[in-house]
Amino acid sequence: MRHISVLSAIVLGLVCAAPVLGADTSGQWQTAPVERSELQETLILDGVIEAVQQSTVSAQTSGTVQQLPFDVDDSVAAGDLIVQLDSSEQRARLNQAQAGRDEARATLDDAQQQFDRIESIHERGLVSRQEFDRARNNLAGAKARLERAEASLAEAREQLSYTRIIAPYGGILTERHVELGESVSPGQPLLSGLSLEQLRVVVDLPQQYADLARRDRQAKVTLGDGRVLETGDMTFYPYANPETHTFRLRMRLNEPNGSLFPGMLVKVGVPVAAREVLWIPASSLVRRSELRAVFVLDEQGRPRLRQVRTGAQQDGRLEVLAGLSEGEQVVIYPGELVGSDRLSKEAGN
Repeated sequence: MRHISVLSAIVLGLVCAAPVLGADTSGQWQTAPVERSELQETLILDGVIEAVQQSTVSAQTSGTVQQLPFDVDDSVAAGDLIVQLDSSEQRARLNQAQAGRDEARATLDDAQQQFDRIESIHERGLVSRQEFDRARNNLAGAKARLERAEASLAEAREQLSYTRIIAPYGGILTERHVELGESVSPGQPLLSGLSLEQLRVVVDLPQQYADLARRDRQAKVTLGDGRVLETGDMTFYPYANPETHTFRLRMRLNEPNGSLFPGMLVKVGVPVAAREVLWIPASSLVRRSELRAVFVLDEQGRPRLRQVRTGAQQDGRLEVLAGLSEGEQVVIYPGELVGSDRLSKEAGN
């Protein structure tokens, strides 16, 4: 009962104060009309920023870790050496493959010379057809052995290059999976990292709004400070999460100043409906405890306090759910009409 009495006193104090103050200052206040326009209802969801490029580099050959020039959280440039493996075994295989290639090349040269001699003699009919075919087959075999030796040499060079692991792109190392002196084998993870140059936002849409969002392809991404982020292409996953029954939406971010990082939370606004509503300037609202009211000009142009029920707030405007009609004039910045001393006295009485 005491709560109701206090609220009634506040309302009574405001109503009693308005005509008296209005009579002394008629025509000196700023007003704005109650307007009707569309309200776009927006579903606000929590999104997460993630890196477009994030990967784990694995070993492609066996060896012992000799160097780890960078550690976790270090920045690396594309092409930087990030892991060096012991290359003695790979170098020995490379030397062996080079020797095999040189031997095969010498054999080919000998077979070519032998064939050239027999071919010239064969044209004069001094050697049999069998001798000529044998020389030709030896030459073909020597060419095949040289090709095989060159392939083995290329493979040995590639295996040697695998002992130097370089960064595929510039970014930050996020995890180290090996230590110095550790033996690794092909396929074993070495380092993980990500790039800050390309980021995106990932958000899960409730099932009932997925079709609408996929059709309209509109969304607004904002930070906690209200800054709106510029987004690029949208990608909708063609399947739902079986546990949450949500569809994932992914959007590219264009953020040149580098103030965003993977793992940050953002707000994603997805339009879900539109309706016609009445708007008033947010600065025209009078708030006292649970009371929400505005000063409305009557037929004589005098401000009269009227209690209203408000809804959404958007771009400095308030939605009016009840208490006003379209076209009525409300007082903006009604500070002079609601003097704090007078209001306190009226509310106290």
